[in-house]
Amino acid sequence: MSDAEARRRGGSSLAGPLTWLALAALLSQALALVLGSVALSPDALLAVLGGGGGEPLHRTLVLDLRLPRALAAFGTGALLALAGALMQVLLRNPLADPYVLGLSGGASVCALLAMLAGLGASLVAGAAFGGALASMLIVFGLAHGTGSWTPTRMLLTGVVMAAGWGALISFLLAVSPAERLPGMLYWLMGDLAYAGSPWLVLALAALALVVMVPLGRTLNVLARGGMQAAALGVAVRPVEWTLYLVASLLTAVAVTTAGSIGFVGLMVPHMLRLRLGNDQRLILPASLLAGGTLLTLADTLARTLIAPQQLPVGVITALLGVPSFLYLLYRSR
Repeated sequence: MSDAEARRRGGSSLAGPLTWLALAALLSQALALVLGSVALSPDALLAVLGGGGGEPLHRTLVLDLRLPRALAAFGTGALLALAGALMQVLLRNPLADPYVLGLSGGASVCALLAMLAGLGASLVAGAAFGGALASMLIVFGLAHGTGSWTPTRMLLTGVVMAAGWGALISFLLAVSPAERLPGMLYWLMGDLAYAGSPWLVLALAALALVVMVPLGRTLNVLARGGMQAAALGVAVRPVEWTLYLVASLLTAVAVTTAGSIGFVGLMVPHMLRLRLGNDQRLILPASLLAGGTLLTLADTLARTLIAPQQLPVGVITALLGVPSFLYLLYRSR
C-alpha cells in the first residue's frame, strides 16, 4: 500500500465518526431552539432563521434567548470534554479529569467570595477565572517541587487541593446570608441561565482544536508513557507543559462561563475511547463535538423537564452521566 493510499484510508476512517457527531451536534442545537416552556414548530423556527422574519415573539425567543444559550452550552461542553481528553493523555489515566486537579474548586471559592462581596456578574466571572488559574499554578508548583513532577504526584496533589477547596466552599456556604444561598448553590451546580455571549467559548474551542490536533501523533506516542516517548524523539516535558496549560485554560473559561459542571470532561473522552480507539487525531475533535452535544442536550432537558422552572444543568449531567459511565465500565471489562 502506498503512503498516499494509506493517508486516504486514514482520513476516511476519521471523517466517518466526525460526520455523525457533527450531525448530532446540529440536531442538538435544533432541539434546543424548538423545545422549552414555549414550544416552537419547525416551520416557525425556519421562518426566524431563514430571514423571513417570523413573529416578533418567536424572534425574541430564538435569537435573544435560546440561540445564545444553546451555543454557550455547546462551547462550554466542548471546552470541558477537550480539556478532559488532554488531561487523560497527560496523566496517562483514562479516569483523569481537570476537576480532579482542583481547578473548579479554586474557581468556585473565588466566585463565592465575589458573590458574598456583592460584586456584579462580570466581576464574579473574573474572580472564577482567576481562581481557576491560581489553583492551576498552586497544583503545578506543589507537584513540581524542587524536581520534576510525575503524573501520580500531580494527580495526588490535585485531589488534596480539591478536598481543601471543598472544605472552604462548605465554610462559605455555612456563613453566607440565607438570601444569597440559592444563587450560590445554582452556580456551584452549574447554570447556563446567565452564560452571556457564547463567542468566547466557541472561539477558544476552535483555537484549541487547531493547536492540538496537529500534535495528534505526538500525543499518541506520549499516551504510551514518557520514557517511550522520549526514546522516540518526543520533547516530553514541553509537550506536557503545553497540555497542562491548555487544559487548565479551557477549564477556567468553561467554569467562568457556566459555573461548576462536572462529569463532562471525565465521561465523554473515556466513552469515545471505548468506542473509537485511542487515536488522538480522532479523539480530540470527537470530544469537542460530543461534549458540546451532551451539554446542549442536558441544558435543553434542564429547561424543559419541570418548565417553566429550570434545573441546574450540572444535576442533569450527573444524572445522565453516572449510569452511562458505570455501564460503559461494565461493558469494557
